[in-house]
Amino acid sequence: MKLEAPFIKLPFRFDAARLREEIAALPAEAWVRHPNNLDGNSALRLITVGGGENDDVAGPMAMTPHLKASPYLQQVLAHFGVVWSRSRLMKLGAGATVPAHTDINYHWHHRVRLHIPIVTTPEVKFFCDDQVVNMAEGEAWIFDNWRVHKVENNSAVDRIHLVADTTGNSRFWEMAHAAATRDLPPQTAPYQPGARVGIATEQHNVYRVMPPSEVDDLLRDLVEETMSLKPGEAGREEMDRYQRLLYGFRQDWRQLWSLFADGDKGVPHYRKRLEMLLQQVQALGDDLRVRTNQMPVLRVIGQRIGTYAVNPEVGAMGAPASGAGVAAPAARPVVRTPDYDRPVIIVAAPRSGSTALFETLAVTPQLHNPGGEAHWLVEGFRMFLPGAPGVDSNRLTADRLTPEIALAMKSRLAEKLVDAAGERADADSVRLLEKTPKNALRIPFFDALFPDARFVFLWREPEENISSIIDAWRAGGWVTYPNLPGWDGPWSMLLPPGWQALKGRPVPEIAAYQWATTNQTIMDDLEALPAERRHVVRYSDFLADPAAVIRGVCDFAGLEFDAALAERTGAALPVSRHTLTPPEAGKWKKNAAEIEPLVPGLAPVLERLRAFR
Repeated sequence: MKLEAPFIKLPFRFDAARLREEIAALPAEAWVRHPNNLDGNSALRLITVGGGENDDVAGPMAMTPHLKASPYLQQVLAHFGVVWSRSRLMKLGAGATVPAHTDINYHWHHRVRLHIPIVTTPEVKFFCDDQVVNMAEGEAWIFDNWRVHKVENNSAVDRIHLVADTTGNSRFWEMAHAAATRDLPPQTAPYQPGARVGIATEQHNVYRVMPPSEVDDLLRDLVEETMSLKPGEAGREEMDRYQRLLYGFRQDWRQLWSLFADGDKGVPHYRKRLEMLLQQVQALGDDLRVRTNQMPVLRVIGQRIGTYAVNPEVGAMGAPASGAGVAAPAARPVVRTPDYDRPVIIVAAPRSGSTALFETLAVTPQLHNPGGEAHWLVEGFRMFLPGAPGVDSNRLTADRLTPEIALAMKSRLAEKLVDAAGERADADSVRLLEKTPKNALRIPFFDALFPDARFVFLWREPEENISSIIDAWRAGGWVTYPNLPGWDGPWSMLLPPGWQALKGRPVPEIAAYQWATTNQTIMDDLEALPAERRHVVRYSDFLADPAAVIRGVCDFAGLEFDAALAERTGAALPVSRHTLTPPEAGKWKKNAAEIEPLVPGLAPVLERLRAFR
């Protein structure tokens, strides 16, 4: 959050010795590595989504058992009288640093971070913009994390701070403004034995679809901060185009809201308009920067709007809460779980054209689909999220599937299934069409879930595919893990095994690794299946003759090449919903200088792909 000064010291003092006692009583194993895997940085979670061991920022917040066992920590947080978001104890090891960075995602637009030092020394320095402070034990500070900031622990002691996020209320901000403009005597807030306090935690922090007022606020604020590195008239023209693009997006978003609000039918339209915005801003280049911190504007839009503007898993607005004087919501209709007859599952490396193939097949009434990519089908189970015990990537094998999970997954699918016209499924048996990029690394798992599934393997030439992955990373709109433990910054697209070795590597190398590892894994897994259950499609063939390729898929999957498929493939294919920029021969060459040195190392994978049947 932007503040009127880099640092503001709040007029409170807490009992650091008592806080140290409570921390010492917490289990040593509660300390975990920093979400971004920064050397010497660790954390102990106090308020998290659901009160569990996670670092999410989206979802109902609750106290963890660690905070529940710490009465003075509770009293300290309750003292401020605000609603708290994610909160932790943060440890910075002796000699360690938090490198210079700025916080640009949606969570930070409205929230400020409170620091209360518990263990520290004068050698610990906190830098923000052009200022540096030493926060003393028991003090309370907030700072402007929109500006570039870093921390250095030049001591032999592990520094520990209570670090808590909040939007603050009017009383909090009046107090902060007063503290920023004049010295205020600190009020001591000692430990009160036996005192019981209440802590309010966020229950609603992301929208299903951002309302126009929120989008307006986010983008108007960004425009005010944007500058062009181009000199003179060229810079002014670029700024003018940029402002018109964002204004047009805001107006289109408002029009869509007037039609759909945050209902299901609007989700694909919102997503398509969002992707168009990212394409348009990317086309302006890298000369548009945030004046305060010099961040590329495209990256800010990607993390502020692209990642959080549409969240279909969040409940719709306006659902009445049951209680006194309020009618309870109507019971949900019973959804029967159908038999899933020979599901058709598309597997492919990210950005290889699988959405276009999915959208083409989805027009036939012979198939039902979950309404788009179904990340929720697997990652709705926290045990399958990276970071859960035994899970460090998107790879899942058959041994992770239990009968209970299989039943739950099939039931969840049944609630989402729609036909070619977008109508809810209501049949005893369906042919499922599924395409979720991460599931390319989970073929054994889905083979166990659907033993008669048919897998359609789509692959794309490395130069084209890797270039598209590079563009998606840089656009910032394909973030899958905003706070991946062990990684600096957000992670985009699927998470392959061995990703940890990529830390600090340039984006082209990450993209090449995603392409190679995904295609290798797919081929290894499909070779373990009977040949009649796998079918290979080359992306260039699909573009050149979509009708022939779709006929081949139909023959393989036992489908009729019906009128809907014939009409869809009878002319040029429409641009798919996840297209960043329209297809164009040689488009990858804009990234040629970064890609060509990597191609020789990919030759074994490419040779195997060309021979794979």
